[in-house]
Amino acid sequence: MTNRSDVPAWLDTHAYPFEHRWFTLVSGARVHYVDEGSGPTLLFVHGTPTWSFEWREQIKALAPRFRCVALDLVGMGLSDRPADFAYTPEAHAAALSEFVNGLDLHAFTLIVHDFGGPIALPLALENPSRVTRLVALNTFGWSLDDDPDIRRPASVLGGTVGRWLYKYANLSLRVIMPSAFADRSKLTPDIHKQYSMVFQTAQERGTVLHAFARALLGSSPFCRDIGERLDALRRIAVLIIWGTKDPAFRETQLDRWTQPSHRPASCACRWDTGRRRKHQPR
Repeated sequence: MTNRSDVPAWLDTHAYPFEHRWFTLVSGARVHYVDEGSGPTLLFVHGTPTWSFEWREQIKALAPRFRCVALDLVGMGLSDRPADFAYTPEAHAAALSEFVNGLDLHAFTLIVHDFGGPIALPLALENPSRVTRLVALNTFGWSLDDDPDIRRPASVLGGTVGRWLYKYANLSLRVIMPSAFADRSKLTPDIHKQYSMVFQTAQERGTVLHAFARALLGSSPFCRDIGERLDALRRIAVLIIWGTKDPAFRETQLDRWTQPSHRPASCACRWDTGRRRKHQPR
Protein backbone atom coordinates (compact mmCIF):
# COMPACT_ATOMS: atom_id res chain seq x y z
CA MET A 1 0.00 0.00 0.00
CA THR A 2 1.16 3.51 -0.68
CA ASN A 3 -0.13 6.95 0.14
CA ARG A 4 0.00 9.60 -2.59
CA SER A 5 -0.81 13.29 -2.49
CA ASP A 6 -0.85 13.95 -6.26
CA VAL A 7 -4.63 14.06 -6.70
CA PRO A 8 -6.23 15.96 -9.61
CA ALA A 9 -6.88 19.66 -9.30
CA TRP A 10 -10.60 19.21 -10.04
CA LEU A 11 -11.18 17.07 -6.94
CA ASP A 12 -13.47 18.75 -4.41
CA THR A 13 -11.59 18.05 -1.19
CA HIS A 14 -14.35 19.67 0.87
CA ALA A 15 -16.96 17.22 -0.37
CA TYR A 16 -14.44 14.36 -0.34
CA PRO A 17 -12.13 15.16 2.60
CA PHE A 18 -10.49 11.77 2.98
CA GLU A 19 -6.91 10.52 3.05
CA HIS A 20 -5.95 9.00 -0.29
CA ARG A 21 -4.51 5.50 -0.35
CA TRP A 22 -3.36 3.25 -3.15
CA PHE A 23 -3.08 -0.53 -3.34
CA THR A 24 -0.91 -2.00 -6.08
CA LEU A 25 -2.25 -5.09 -7.82
CA VAL A 26 0.06 -7.87 -9.00
CA SER A 27 -0.36 -6.47 -12.51
CA GLY A 28 1.16 -3.19 -11.35
CA ALA A 29 -2.10 -1.22 -11.58
CA ARG A 30 -2.81 0.99 -8.60
CA VAL A 31 -6.27 0.94 -7.02
CA HIS A 32 -7.25 4.11 -5.17
CA TYR A 33 -9.25 3.75 -1.97
CA VAL A 34 -10.17 5.47 1.27
CA ASP A 35 -10.02 3.81 4.69
CA GLU A 36 -11.71 5.95 7.31
CA GLY A 37 -12.79 5.39 10.90
CA SER A 38 -12.52 2.39 13.19
CA GLY A 39 -14.75 -0.42 14.36
CA PRO A 40 -16.54 -3.16 12.38
CA THR A 41 -15.55 -3.00 8.71
CA LEU A 42 -17.84 -1.80 5.93
CA LEU A 43 -16.69 -2.36 2.33
CA PHE A 44 -18.37 -0.11 -0.25
CA VAL A 45 -18.34 -1.16 -3.92
CA HIS A 46 -19.68 1.28 -6.52
CA GLY A 47 -21.03 0.74 -10.02
CA THR A 48 -20.85 2.76 -13.23
CA PRO A 49 -20.07 5.55 -14.10
CA THR A 50 -19.25 6.42 -10.50
CA TRP A 51 -16.42 5.93 -8.01
CA SER A 52 -15.91 6.06 -4.25
CA PHE A 53 -17.01 9.71 -4.29
CA GLU A 54 -20.61 8.43 -4.39
CA TRP A 55 -20.19 7.01 -0.87
CA ARG A 56 -18.82 10.23 0.66
CA GLU A 57 -21.85 11.09 2.79
CA GLN A 58 -22.22 7.54 4.07
CA ILE A 59 -18.54 7.46 5.00
CA LYS A 60 -18.76 10.77 6.86
CA ALA A 61 -21.80 9.55 8.81
CA LEU A 62 -20.52 6.06 9.60
CA ALA A 63 -16.79 6.56 10.18
CA PRO A 64 -17.27 7.53 13.87
CA ARG A 65 -18.52 3.98 14.53
CA PHE A 66 -17.22 1.86 11.66
CA ARG A 67 -14.14 1.32 9.54
CA CYS A 68 -15.25 2.44 6.09
CA VAL A 69 -13.28 1.10 3.13
CA ALA A 70 -14.31 2.33 -0.32
CA LEU A 71 -12.26 1.66 -3.43
CA ASP A 72 -12.36 2.93 -6.99
CA LEU A 73 -12.63 0.03 -9.40
CA VAL A 74 -9.80 -0.25 -11.90
CA GLY A 75 -10.14 2.53 -14.46
CA MET A 76 -12.65 4.43 -12.34
CA GLY A 77 -12.20 7.43 -10.08
CA LEU A 78 -8.57 7.97 -9.13
CA SER A 79 -7.45 4.39 -9.86
CA ASP A 80 -5.08 3.59 -12.71
CA ARG A 81 -6.47 2.87 -16.16
CA PRO A 82 -4.22 0.19 -17.67
CA ALA A 83 -4.60 -0.46 -21.37
CA ASP A 84 -4.40 -4.23 -20.94
CA PHE A 85 -7.20 -4.56 -18.35
CA ALA A 86 -10.40 -6.21 -19.64
CA TYR A 87 -12.86 -3.92 -17.76
CA THR A 88 -15.46 -6.69 -17.61
CA PRO A 89 -17.27 -7.55 -14.35
CA GLU A 90 -15.18 -10.72 -14.29
CA ALA A 91 -11.94 -8.75 -14.41
CA HIS A 92 -13.18 -6.24 -11.83
CA ALA A 93 -14.26 -9.10 -9.53
CA ALA A 94 -10.78 -10.65 -9.70
CA ALA A 95 -9.11 -7.30 -8.97
CA LEU A 96 -11.50 -6.68 -6.07
CA SER A 97 -10.71 -10.09 -4.59
CA GLU A 98 -7.00 -9.30 -4.81
CA PHE A 99 -7.62 -5.95 -3.12
CA VAL A 100 -9.61 -7.52 -0.27
CA ASN A 101 -6.97 -10.19 0.25
CA GLY A 102 -4.22 -7.57 0.18
CA LEU A 103 -5.92 -5.52 2.89
CA ASP A 104 -6.70 -8.73 4.80
CA LEU A 105 -10.35 -7.82 5.19
CA HIS A 106 -12.48 -10.36 7.03
CA ALA A 107 -15.91 -10.45 8.66
CA PHE A 108 -17.09 -7.26 6.97
CA THR A 109 -20.39 -5.85 5.80
CA LEU A 110 -20.50 -5.64 2.00
CA ILE A 111 -22.37 -2.67 0.52
CA VAL A 112 -22.99 -2.77 -3.23
CA HIS A 113 -24.69 -0.60 -5.81
CA ASP A 114 -25.38 -1.05 -9.51
CA PHE A 115 -22.65 -3.17 -11.16
CA GLY A 116 -21.03 -3.43 -7.74
CA GLY A 117 -23.41 -6.36 -7.20
CA PRO A 118 -22.04 -8.88 -9.70
CA ILE A 119 -18.52 -7.54 -9.15
CA ALA A 120 -18.56 -7.99 -5.37
CA LEU A 121 -21.06 -10.78 -4.68
CA PRO A 122 -18.46 -13.49 -5.43
CA LEU A 123 -16.73 -12.31 -2.24
CA ALA A 124 -19.77 -13.40 -0.25
CA LEU A 125 -20.33 -16.61 -2.20
CA GLU A 126 -16.80 -17.98 -2.34
CA ASN A 127 -15.65 -17.39 1.25
CA PRO A 128 -18.46 -17.83 3.80
CA SER A 129 -16.46 -16.30 6.66
CA ARG A 130 -15.50 -13.16 4.76
CA VAL A 131 -18.85 -11.36 4.42
CA THR A 132 -21.14 -11.26 7.46
CA ARG A 133 -23.81 -8.88 6.13
CA LEU A 134 -24.90 -7.56 2.76
CA VAL A 135 -26.52 -4.25 1.83
CA ALA A 136 -27.80 -4.17 -1.77
CA LEU A 137 -28.86 -0.92 -3.42
CA ASN A 138 -30.45 -1.11 -6.88
CA THR A 139 -28.22 -3.90 -8.06
CA PHE A 140 -28.39 -7.44 -9.41
CA GLY A 141 -26.74 -10.81 -9.12
CA TRP A 142 -28.00 -12.84 -12.06
CA SER A 143 -28.08 -12.83 -15.85
CA LEU A 144 -30.18 -10.03 -17.31
CA ASP A 145 -30.74 -11.62 -20.71
CA ASP A 146 -34.21 -12.88 -19.72
CA ASP A 147 -35.48 -9.42 -18.74
CA PRO A 148 -37.00 -7.70 -21.82
CA ASP A 149 -36.88 -4.28 -20.11
CA ILE A 150 -33.09 -4.59 -19.98
CA ARG A 151 -32.33 -6.91 -22.89
CA ARG A 152 -33.72 -4.63 -25.58
CA PRO A 153 -31.86 -1.44 -24.66
CA ALA A 154 -28.77 -3.45 -23.67
CA SER A 155 -28.54 -4.98 -27.13
CA VAL A 156 -28.35 -1.45 -28.59
CA LEU A 157 -26.10 0.08 -25.94
CA GLY A 158 -23.69 -2.82 -26.05
CA GLY A 159 -23.25 -2.62 -29.83
CA THR A 160 -21.65 -0.28 -32.32
CA VAL A 161 -24.27 2.46 -31.94
CA GLY A 162 -23.98 2.33 -28.18
CA ARG A 163 -20.20 2.51 -28.33
CA TRP A 164 -20.42 5.67 -30.45
CA LEU A 165 -22.91 7.21 -28.03
CA TYR A 166 -20.71 6.40 -25.06
CA LYS A 167 -17.54 7.69 -26.69
CA TYR A 168 -18.68 10.82 -28.49
CA ALA A 169 -22.03 11.81 -26.95
CA ASN A 170 -20.89 10.87 -23.42
CA LEU A 171 -24.21 9.08 -22.96
CA SER A 172 -23.32 7.44 -19.66
CA LEU A 173 -22.43 10.65 -17.83
CA ARG A 174 -24.61 13.20 -19.62
CA VAL A 175 -27.85 11.20 -19.90
CA ILE A 176 -27.91 7.90 -18.02
CA MET A 177 -26.36 9.10 -14.78
CA PRO A 178 -28.62 12.18 -14.34
CA SER A 179 -31.67 10.04 -15.09
CA ALA A 180 -30.85 7.86 -12.07
CA PHE A 181 -31.37 10.80 -9.68
CA ALA A 182 -34.96 10.97 -8.45
CA ASP A 183 -34.15 14.46 -7.20
CA ARG A 184 -32.12 16.07 -9.98
CA SER A 185 -31.27 19.00 -7.72
CA LYS A 186 -28.91 16.69 -5.82
CA LEU A 187 -26.71 16.42 -8.91
CA THR A 188 -25.43 19.98 -8.92
CA PRO A 189 -22.98 21.07 -11.62
CA ASP A 190 -20.17 20.95 -9.06
CA ILE A 191 -21.06 17.40 -7.98
CA HIS A 192 -21.58 16.25 -11.57
CA LYS A 193 -18.11 17.56 -12.36
CA GLN A 194 -16.62 15.09 -9.85
CA TYR A 195 -17.85 12.28 -12.08
CA SER A 196 -17.49 13.78 -15.55
CA MET A 197 -13.88 14.88 -15.07
CA VAL A 198 -12.83 11.28 -14.53
CA PHE A 199 -13.54 10.52 -18.19
CA GLN A 200 -12.48 13.49 -20.27
CA THR A 201 -11.67 11.70 -23.54
CA ALA A 202 -13.67 9.57 -25.95
CA GLN A 203 -11.07 6.83 -25.70
CA GLU A 204 -11.44 6.61 -21.91
CA ARG A 205 -15.22 6.45 -22.14
CA GLY A 206 -15.11 3.85 -24.89
CA THR A 207 -12.61 1.65 -23.08
CA VAL A 208 -13.91 1.75 -19.51
CA LEU A 209 -17.56 2.83 -19.51
CA HIS A 210 -18.79 1.12 -22.64
CA ALA A 211 -17.40 -2.15 -21.28
CA PHE A 212 -20.19 -2.07 -18.69
CA ALA A 213 -22.82 -1.60 -21.42
CA ARG A 214 -21.41 -4.61 -23.29
CA ALA A 215 -21.40 -6.61 -20.04
CA LEU A 216 -25.17 -6.25 -19.55
CA LEU A 217 -25.52 -9.17 -21.95
CA GLY A 218 -21.92 -10.11 -22.71
CA SER A 219 -21.18 -11.22 -19.15
CA SER A 220 -24.37 -13.28 -18.86
CA PRO A 221 -22.55 -16.59 -18.14
CA PHE A 222 -20.60 -14.97 -15.29
CA CYS A 223 -23.75 -13.37 -13.86
CA ARG A 224 -25.79 -16.53 -14.36
CA ASP A 225 -23.27 -18.47 -12.27
CA ILE A 226 -23.66 -15.92 -9.46
CA GLY A 227 -27.44 -16.19 -9.63
CA GLU A 228 -27.32 -19.97 -9.36
CA ARG A 229 -25.45 -19.63 -6.06
CA LEU A 230 -27.46 -16.85 -4.41
CA ASP A 231 -29.11 -19.26 -1.98
CA ALA A 232 -25.83 -19.13 -0.07
CA LEU A 233 -26.81 -15.62 1.05
CA ARG A 234 -29.50 -17.13 3.27
CA ARG A 235 -26.85 -17.57 5.95
CA ILE A 236 -26.34 -13.82 6.42
CA ALA A 237 -28.43 -10.72 7.11
CA VAL A 238 -29.36 -8.85 3.94
CA LEU A 239 -30.71 -5.33 3.73
CA ILE A 240 -32.23 -4.27 0.42
CA ILE A 241 -32.59 -0.54 -0.24
CA TRP A 242 -34.31 0.31 -3.49
CA GLY A 243 -34.97 3.58 -5.25
CA THR A 244 -38.13 2.89 -7.19
CA LYS A 245 -37.57 5.72 -9.68
CA ASP A 246 -34.41 4.11 -11.04
CA PRO A 247 -34.99 3.75 -14.80
CA ALA A 248 -32.42 0.97 -15.13
CA PHE A 249 -33.00 -1.39 -12.19
CA ARG A 250 -36.72 -1.45 -11.81
CA GLU A 251 -38.93 -3.21 -9.29
CA THR A 252 -38.86 -6.37 -11.39
CA GLN A 253 -35.23 -6.69 -10.29
CA LEU A 254 -36.20 -5.97 -6.68
CA ASP A 255 -38.78 -8.75 -6.90
CA ARG A 256 -36.02 -11.18 -7.82
CA TRP A 257 -34.14 -10.23 -4.66
CA THR A 258 -37.18 -10.80 -2.48
CA GLN A 259 -38.49 -14.00 -4.04
CA PRO A 260 -38.38 -16.91 -1.57
CA SER A 261 -35.53 -18.74 -3.31
CA HIS A 262 -33.21 -15.76 -2.84
CA ARG A 263 -34.53 -14.35 0.42
CA PRO A 264 -32.09 -14.64 3.31
CA ALA A 265 -32.93 -16.45 6.53
CA SER A 266 -32.87 -13.15 8.41
CA CYS A 267 -35.20 -10.26 7.72
CA ALA A 268 -34.64 -8.33 4.51
CA CYS A 269 -35.92 -4.76 4.27
CA ARG A 270 -37.33 -3.15 1.20
CA TRP A 271 -37.14 0.60 0.74
CA ASP A 272 -39.48 2.24 -1.71
CA THR A 273 -39.53 5.93 -2.46
CA GLY A 274 -41.69 7.40 0.28
CA ARG A 275 -42.42 4.16 2.08
CA ARG A 276 -40.70 1.21 3.70
CA ARG A 277 -41.82 -2.38 3.92
CA LYS A 278 -40.26 -5.33 5.63
CA HIS A 279 -40.29 -8.87 4.29
CA GLN A 280 -40.04 -11.62 6.85
CA PRO A 281 -38.49 -14.94 5.77
CA ARG A 282 -40.78 -17.76 4.85
